[in-house]
Amino acid sequence: MVGENLKLEDLVSSLQKLEYRGYDSAGIAYLQKDHFDVYKRRGKIDVLRNGLKQKLKDSFLVGIAHTRWATHGEPNDVNAHPHMDCRKEIAVVHNGIIENYRELKEFLEQKGHTFSSETDTEVIAHLIEEEFEGDLLDAVLKAVRKLKGAYAIAVVHRSIPDTIVAARKGSPLVVGTGKGVGILASDVTPLLRFTKDVVFLEDGDVMVLRKDRFEIYNVDGVKQSRRVYHVDWDEKSAEKGGYKHFMYKEIMEDPQALVNALVGRIKNDRPFFEELEHYEEFFKNIDRIRVVSCGTSYYAGLVFKYFVENNTDIDVDVEVSSEFRYKRPHVKEGDVLLAISQSGETADTLESVRLAKKHGARIVSIVNVVGSTLDRESDVTLFMNAGPEIGVAATKTYVAELAVLYLLGLKIMEINGYWNKEADEILDRLVRMPELLENVLRKDPQIRELSEKYKDFKHFMYIGRGYGYPTALEGALKLKEITYIHATAYQAGELKHGPIALLDPEFPVFAVMPDDSLFFKTKSNVIESKSRNARVIVLGTEGNRSLEEITSDIIHVPPTHESLYPLMMAPVIQLFAYHIADMKGLDPDKPRNLAKSVTVE
Repeated sequence: MVGENLKLEDLVSSLQKLEYRGYDSAGIAYLQKDHFDVYKRRGKIDVLRNGLKQKLKDSFLVGIAHTRWATHGEPNDVNAHPHMDCRKEIAVVHNGIIENYRELKEFLEQKGHTFSSETDTEVIAHLIEEEFEGDLLDAVLKAVRKLKGAYAIAVVHRSIPDTIVAARKGSPLVVGTGKGVGILASDVTPLLRFTKDVVFLEDGDVMVLRKDRFEIYNVDGVKQSRRVYHVDWDEKSAEKGGYKHFMYKEIMEDPQALVNALVGRIKNDRPFFEELEHYEEFFKNIDRIRVVSCGTSYYAGLVFKYFVENNTDIDVDVEVSSEFRYKRPHVKEGDVLLAISQSGETADTLESVRLAKKHGARIVSIVNVVGSTLDRESDVTLFMNAGPEIGVAATKTYVAELAVLYLLGLKIMEINGYWNKEADEILDRLVRMPELLENVLRKDPQIRELSEKYKDFKHFMYIGRGYGYPTALEGALKLKEITYIHATAYQAGELKHGPIALLDPEFPVFAVMPDDSLFFKTKSNVIESKSRNARVIVLGTEGNRSLEEITSDIIHVPPTHESLYPLMMAPVIQLFAYHIADMKGLDPDKPRNLAKSVTVE
């Protein structure tokens, strides 16, 4: 935020408009005519406000602020943003992940720079310091050319009290202009108090923002032109990015969640986990992996099971945590237990981990919340990096879980000598998946039409084979969670063993049947369903005209490697359930009887 006679309370209040549950710290840096202050606090915005309460009436010329979702380093004041250079003249806030921060940090340390935090963000401040020769824009341009990864940054310098320089690549950044104030944010929400005229920066943009004007350049320093949009949203709707519900917004963020999960984790065309650098021996020469998880995370674990067992000789046992914790576990010293929990606070999963640890198991967890209990109690944690998820039903965290699990499966293949040309193909297709997910999301109007057609049925059966089965399970769960429609899921080959007795014109079938190695087997099962007069929705692959022989209710997704279809199809099953809930007048963000984190048995 830059202008004249701005109040610190305005800066803090604008920051609060971006407040989501789950972040671990907040901080601000602000410049007055002759003073530069930085405040950092772990915890909620109110904690930051209390630390500033003696100064909230002060005015300032330029200020930046940030709530941190930890990706590097423990949640504490030192790792909180803003981060500064050695001279305490430059302050930086940053969303995203810098992939090459370790190499840059080593380079800067050799140049004499001293670091005080564990974050990747601090590297940016020191890199700008290294390049600064009196022109802040020039220094930022030179610095961002050396950055790899995703970032949205805002930079201030104590000797330039009327300017913010910002840059974007892969992470959103919006500029509000007008009324003698310029303001930056990752979302429209905090801008609306000051202006409704906004500019959405594009990847590669670097901007100089002042109170009455701005200029935008590309990374080569060539001036760019960007359209100014007038936003008609009120502040309440803008908190959801203009979407009616957080769940809808978060489904639309599936591609970005996938990008965030992958960024920094592919190196030299192979999977790379910085977190595993000293723990790869956990997976070397193993013959079995145990997975414990609940709900959506359990279904993600099933995808991992199919993937690893189809590509290696390693067995993967996936168990619901609430059952595992009460069993006599066949776990011995050195076994690997993989625990999956979005919140890192799932009680049954935590107890399963503690039981396995007593038997000498090594704990690898996949978690979205840095510093959560599961993170702290694991030997090594692989973070989803999905960002805060407000809706109770998992959407973008499911996509992030799958992405991390696919990469982990590929890493296990590499460690144990199973890497082959097919692995190269899978990794390549995984990297290109975010763009394909954007294409899937463009089918939202068609999915909404089908939701309208099927919203009044009281029962649903989801079916699939192979990789399609976990997708069927997750689709049925989503429908149950937020629409309260009874939905069940089966392996398609099991229909004739009992479930087919349920089918009639009032019991529709949602068939997950991409073009994979089991397509014709699944197709015969779907035809069996049709013969019982059941209505059928097919989730299939683009270009397969034979699906029209079965039904006209078809949702197509782009072709991919058969192992990756669960990822490709995730937005479809999420949107189908969401629209039915919305049409029934239900609140999908807060389904009855459910909580975001199941912290009790």
